[in-house]
Amino acid sequence: MRASGLNWQGLMEQLQEALPHCEVSDQSLAYFKYPKRTLSVNLPVRMDDGSIRVFRGYRTVHSTARGPSMGGVRFKAGLNAHECEVLAAIMTLKSAVADLPLGGSKGGVDVDPQTLTSHELEGLTRRFTSELVELVGPSEDILAPDVGSDAQMMAWMLDTYGASTGSTANGVVVGKPLPLGGSYGSKDARGRSAALVTARVLEARGESLDRARVAVYGFGDVGRKAAQTLAAQGALVIAVSDQQGATFASGGLDLAALSEWREQRGSVQGFATDITPEEVIELDVDVLMLAYDYGSVNAGNAHAVRARYVVEATNRAVLPEAERFLKGQGVTVLPDLVASIGGVVVNYLEWVQDASNFFWTPEEIERAIDLRVNAAVDHVTALMRTREVDMRTAAYALALNRLHEAAVMRGVYP
Repeated sequence: MRASGLNWQGLMEQLQEALPHCEVSDQSLAYFKYPKRTLSVNLPVRMDDGSIRVFRGYRTVHSTARGPSMGGVRFKAGLNAHECEVLAAIMTLKSAVADLPLGGSKGGVDVDPQTLTSHELEGLTRRFTSELVELVGPSEDILAPDVGSDAQMMAWMLDTYGASTGSTANGVVVGKPLPLGGSYGSKDARGRSAALVTARVLEARGESLDRARVAVYGFGDVGRKAAQTLAAQGALVIAVSDQQGATFASGGLDLAALSEWREQRGSVQGFATDITPEEVIELDVDVLMLAYDYGSVNAGNAHAVRARYVVEATNRAVLPEAERFLKGQGVTVLPDLVASIGGVVVNYLEWVQDASNFFWTPEEIERAIDLRVNAAVDHVTALMRTREVDMRTAAYALALNRLHEAAVMRGVYP
């Protein structure tokens, strides 16, 4: 399961397509065309064998027009500054679609975390955080988990920040363990929102999830929650994949047993009929849920997609050239700016809870996520109807309108 690359030009071209449908001009779009800053750092770490290895780290803040930036920290082999800049821009757009008082950021380290021991990973995480101390904070830039990072790494980041500043500021990091000011629902929010948006779109078109055939590309926290939520509404999840392989059952997979199988064996392989992850994308299904990484559907495999609905449960899962082809084939793409906003919503809710030192129950968190996701769907679909555009174009137009309004109110300094 390898993702295709990102392209800043592709993002800008999609934004240009949205311009006629919003109040933003080419001049005001200039605010969006360039990140606020991109930092590149060298990270020397002492390995367990006593050697010193130098890693490359990055952090991009795209926009703070609507509030402090927030974005994930990914530990991923091949990570570069360009990837961080594109994903940070998408986070800015996503926060605006969700109508949150936040901007977008993204960063991380060029490393495969699976090649490091726990001790080495902790050392790298802490060294990376120490390089960012003067640039992050609850009112500046908030760090979040992403590809290759988890709650434990967020805890190390929180501790390093506190030790470096001599302060306790839980809101500098979200996606933390519950005892350190984390929030319920962090692992489930993106999958929950992807399933909710899918159900809303099908319902609006007079279709039902009952017996709908679903394939999930990426059975991590996001894909698993999306699959479970759709199955609870009657859908048949017939195939899922992970980094090791994929499994298929025409009558639907037992997701509870599958989750236990993967927990014990480290992969979904061998649970039912083994297929390749690539074959999951090619299955004749109603819904293809993309929950792996960006570029899962690209120019090289878009022709093989037979799903009627493709859902971006992760950022930029469908690249622009692939989406143009899919639209021509009558395939409906539910974009990341709507389908996966549950992640940024729950991160925002954790940030708010940390600021107030008042924490909500799991039920209250779920209601708050659903409320904001449904509101975003309502606003985007209203713009779709009035402008007669697809969901991605409407989401871009909505985000650009909100960003434009904030930028104009702020003015230009000096």
